[in-house]
Amino acid sequence: MQEIVDSGFTGVQLRVHDERGEWVGSTGLRKLGESAEPPADGHCRIGSNTKTFTAALVLHLVAEGRIGLDTPADDYLPEFGLDRRITVRMLLQHTSGVFNFTGEFYDDGTFAPGIPVRGKEWVDNRFKTYRPQELVQLALSKPARFEPGTDWNYSNTNYVLARLLVENVTGRSPAEEMQRRIIEPLGLSRTVAPYTQHEVPEPHAHAYYRYEEEGGRQKTVDVTRQNPSWISGGGDMISTTRDLHTFISALLGGKLLPAPLLAEMCTPHPKAGYGLGVFVQDTEGGGTIITHNGGITGHAALMYSTPDGRKTLTAALNYVDDAAMSLAGPFQKATQRLVKEVFGGGRTERVASTD
Repeated sequence: MQEIVDSGFTGVQLRVHDERGEWVGSTGLRKLGESAEPPADGHCRIGSNTKTFTAALVLHLVAEGRIGLDTPADDYLPEFGLDRRITVRMLLQHTSGVFNFTGEFYDDGTFAPGIPVRGKEWVDNRFKTYRPQELVQLALSKPARFEPGTDWNYSNTNYVLARLLVENVTGRSPAEEMQRRIIEPLGLSRTVAPYTQHEVPEPHAHAYYRYEEEGGRQKTVDVTRQNPSWISGGGDMISTTRDLHTFISALLGGKLLPAPLLAEMCTPHPKAGYGLGVFVQDTEGGGTIITHNGGITGHAALMYSTPDGRKTLTAALNYVDDAAMSLAGPFQKATQRLVKEVFGGGRTERVASTD
């Protein structure tokens, strides 16, 4: 954990559950300029971990027979005129080919922008409210990446569509459905789907963004408060390391979905190892882990588990983000070290403790 802070992160909160019990800790700073460490179970914007919650929500409705995984998504979302070849499964698996509204990086190194998500423009507009339909319409105005079902490409648009699909099918807001089907049954008392809520509940560590002003001067601002509607179903939820553990452990332990659907969720696409809202990865020790991580302008969350949900690693990080995503490399190395330590090839002697 200290190595993660030394690599440039402001603070780290970590939680590990296994057959020995629970280990919890934090290090670094809760807030720049102060000495306090991050709270051991503080609230954090969890970024793309939101996608796993959304996929579980959609699959819950699949289990009830209200949504068909291989039904054209257009049947549930007629207002957008989607390509009829795009199925619900393709949305959850990122194989629809739909343009990513936060921008697309192409193989030749070019970048096609979407909504403003970087630099001073994002900072100045961080309290703007985007309607999910607006994000989808922007994405659909751009050329598709590929023919539906022929390739894989991570696109936040898929999960905005998935959330709108839930709303159309149930007649209730996705937040209400998430609360009723997942958050309340699992007792996730510190998990919220904010949509346009600016505040992160206390306690929390602070998130920062660094950008360049006119004249080349670097400025760092506290962006803990922001309107997450700009990322919408792609990553707008808030949670804690404890609630993330409870969620992924219950999901993989079979408490939310019937076994056949859970098996489909954890069946990876050959190109990227992505199932339906989760990544499926091999460990150095020959095992398998189910995971989804996420980052959103100065906050990040990690969520890893064995396929049976019995051993988990969840973490929350706070840091100074920037347009160059300069901490992306250290972030990848940090997660690899943690995964090796907990799931294979690392030290195994730990003292169980609780916060």
